Amino acid sequence: MADLTSETDLRGLYKPPAGGAVGKDIAQIDKHFAHFIALSPFLCIGTSSPDGLGDVSPRGGEPGFVHVIDKHTLAMPDRPGNNRLDSLSNITRNPGVGLLFFIPGFDDALRVNGRARVTTDPALMARFVVDGKPPRSVIVVDVKEAYLHCVKAMKRAQLWNPDARVDRASFPTAGAVYRDQMALEVPAAAVDAMLDQDATENLY
Repeated sequence: MADLTSETDLRGLYKPPAGGAVGKDIAQIDKHFAHFIALSPFLCIGTSSPDGLGDVSPRGGEPGFVHVIDKHTLAMPDRPGNNRLDSLSNITRNPGVGLLFFIPGFDDALRVNGRARVTTDPALMARFVVDGKPPRSVIVVDVKEAYLHCVKAMKRAQLWNPDARVDRASFPTAGAVYRDQMALEVPAAAVDAMLDQDATENLY
C-alpha cells in the first residue's frame, strides 16, 4: 500500500469532517471548559523540537492543578521530574503545544492547542505553592483552539472499565526494565525501591 504523503492523499481516503467536528472548536475557555479543567487531575502535553521531532509528556496533580487565568490563558506548574526538560526545552524553541485533559471516569477529553512560554513570574509561581514548595517554573499557554474530543477512542480502549484492567504482574516493573536496558549490576527490586522513594519524597 502506498504511503499517504499529503492532505490531498488523505482526503482521497477519508470523508470531509462533518460541520460539528469543525464548528465545535470555540478557541477559548468558556465556563464548561473551565469546569472540565477544574475537575481534571491529569493531562498530556505535546510539543515538538525545531527539527520536527514530536514529544508527549504526562502531567498530573490535584483536580484543577491547571489554572484558568482568563478565557485565552492557562497556567500549569512544572513540578520535580527527571530533569530531561524535553517539553520545556521544546517550548523555548517552538512554542506550539497541544494539551489533552482527562477526568477519571469520563469518556470525554478536552483538547486545547496554543502557544506556550515558560516563566518564573513571582505572582504565577505563588499560585502553585504546595507544602511551602513552589514549582520549578510555570508553563503559560495562550489558547488558540479548544474543543471536546470524540469519545470513540476512550470507548474502544475501555480505559475506565475495571474489568478491562491489566494485571500489573503481566509486565516487568520499571526497575526491571531500567536494569536490563541500562545493564545495571543491581537487583531490580533495589531500583524499584529508589524509584518509589523518589516518587514519595519529591512530588513537589
